[in-house]
Formats: sequence, C-alpha cells, structure tokens
Amino acid sequence: MGLRTGSVLPGVVAVAVLAAASAGCTLKNSGEPAGGRGPASARAGGGSAVLADGSATKVALVPGGAHPYFQPWKSAGADAKKTYRLGDVTFDETAEWDQQKQNNLLSTLAARGYNAFGVFGVSPTDINTTFADLKSQGLAVASLGSCPAGRNEADFCLSTDVELAAYKAAKAAIDAMGGKGTIVHLTGNNVDANTQLRIKGVARAVKETGGKAKLLQTVTDIDKDLQTAQKAVSDLLTAKGKQIQGIVSTAYNPAVAAADAVKSSGSRAKVVAIDDDAKILSSIKQGTVTATVVQNPVGQAEVGAWALALLQTKQCTMRTPGRSVDSGSFVVTKKNVTTYDRARKAKTGRLKKQFADDVLACG
Repeated sequence: MGLRTGSVLPGVVAVAVLAAASAGCTLKNSGEPAGGRGPASARAGGGSAVLADGSATKVALVPGGAHPYFQPWKSAGADAKKTYRLGDVTFDETAEWDQQKQNNLLSTLAARGYNAFGVFGVSPTDINTTFADLKSQGLAVASLGSCPAGRNEADFCLSTDVELAAYKAAKAAIDAMGGKGTIVHLTGNNVDANTQLRIKGVARAVKETGGKAKLLQTVTDIDKDLQTAQKAVSDLLTAKGKQIQGIVSTAYNPAVAAADAVKSSGSRAKVVAIDDDAKILSSIKQGTVTATVVQNPVGQAEVGAWALALLQTKQCTMRTPGRSVDSGSFVVTKKNVTTYDRARKAKTGRLKKQFADDVLACG
C-alpha cells in the first residue's frame, strides 16, 4: 500500500478530479439563463469567480476502491459536465483498496489527457505523495470525500467534517436514550484517519454526559462489505445485546446491518446510522432506526468540479493552498425524513459562495 516517491505518475499533463455524491442533484448555475448558455457563476448576482470556459478541463473522479458511497459520483459527474460545460468527466475505480493500484490508475488517466483530479485516497498518509507528484506537473488536484492525514498537498479538500458528524450521531443516540445508558460504536478501518476522527467525535459526545452515558465498545474494520458487517453486528448483539441501549454507526455497511439486526431481533436499542440508504430511510419512517447522519457528496461533486475547473484554467488560485472545507452533515429523523434534502441543497449553495468569497482568489 506504500507509495514510492517519484514513481506515482509520469510527467504527463493530466489530472483527475472530483467529486462525490449520493444522489445526482446539481444546482443551476447562478446567473445562467434557462437555455443553459452563459458563464457558470459562483454566486447569485455574479461575482469574480466565474468559469468563462471549462471546455479544456477533463475531470476524473477516482475513489479509493469499490464502495456504495461512491456510486452516485457517476451521475453527479455527468451533471457537472453538462452544467459547467467541461471537456469531459469520467469515473474510474480500482477493484481493490490498494494505494499503488490507485496510483497506476491515475497514471493511466493522466496519459489519456485528464487534467483535473478529484481523488479519495486509499492511504491517508501516502496519498500526499501522489498529490504532490500531480501538483508538480502543474495540475489541479482536490482531495474529495476524505482529507489526508496531516498537511494536505492537494489544492483543497472538500469533505465531511467526520469528527463533527460522528459527534452529531452520538448526541442523537444519547438524546434518544434519555441522556443515559450504554452505547456501542460501529465504524470502518481502524487505520483510516477518518475512523480515528469519528472515534474522537463519539467519545466527545459521551464525555459531555458526565458519566450518564457510557461507551461499551468500539468495533472497527467492519465496513469491508455488508456480509462482514452483518456477522459483526449479529455477534455483538448475541454476546452483549442486553447491555446495549444505543448503537451509533459511522460507516455505511455497519449502519445497514444494524438497522436489519435490530428490527429482526426485536432489540430496543436506539440506532443512529450514517448516509441515506433507502433501507435506513425506510427504517426511520417505521421507527426501527432513530436517526441517520447524511453527508453531502452531491455538493462535493458540484462545487469540487467547478472549483477545479477554475483552478485548472488558471482563472483562480487558492487563497490558502491545501485548505479543508466541510461539505456538511445533517441529522435526519422521522420529523424531517422527507424534507432533509432541502437543507443539503441549501448547504451546497452556501459552499459555492464560500469558495467564491473566501477560498478562491479570482482575477
């Protein structure tokens, strides 16, 4: 999984870009007429961050490996290509979560002429070597959906503040438990920097109860696939089900597995999940899942693609290279399960304004 410095990509004009998603929604360009012509503006009423011509920008969406979270990038990328009139947007992934294989894929895309990269890196540390190599070739690079560990060598990172999202999830579970009781935390790869931040977020919410709520166990490395998650949750409920009043899942497959397991077992544990899988939303409506915390991959895709095109065409530069921006997270309960996407779309609009006003410097 390690990178070899200097061996990541050949000196080809390349890049791969952008974005993330969950449902392929794209906001209409502010200032763009109904016919779809005119510059792609950053904010209502215009402004200096206007993509005059993105036709030479070829964007590649490159996740770290196969995972349900990334599938909506395909439609979001197609929407971004149309909305911003980009030269091309492609989605490509390796079958395995392996940094060297991802590097090889990026090299291939670079050789094919892609010149803007939106990458979810496999290794939170080694990916910076990849980003630095791409940047050394004069290419625009974004870290999308996940920020590297330590200093970010990409132009910017547009990702969920995962510690904050996990904190919101744990708070929702504790509130549903009446402010006290025992919870378990189900999450992803222990070596992932995002997992460690999620663990911190859950721990903070528990600590704030002053001992009224307790964290019984954190179960990591169960987001490989649904079968792995189902076995882990089943084993957990069999061994410790009577001790558990709340389940917080901050990874996709364990969230789906927990929703199924609690429903089938008759457990009274309050489940707070992540993302808006149809099964989870249905379970919220039925009352078997208390809440879920959804992310904003569509906003990552749209704003990421637009900002990368502005950088790649040299129309804008970064005010602070490597800056991280929170793409947003939203607690969904029975009360707002049919309307939460409005808040997510509104956040995407605010992200564009934030980039135009504070993140990018455009002449």
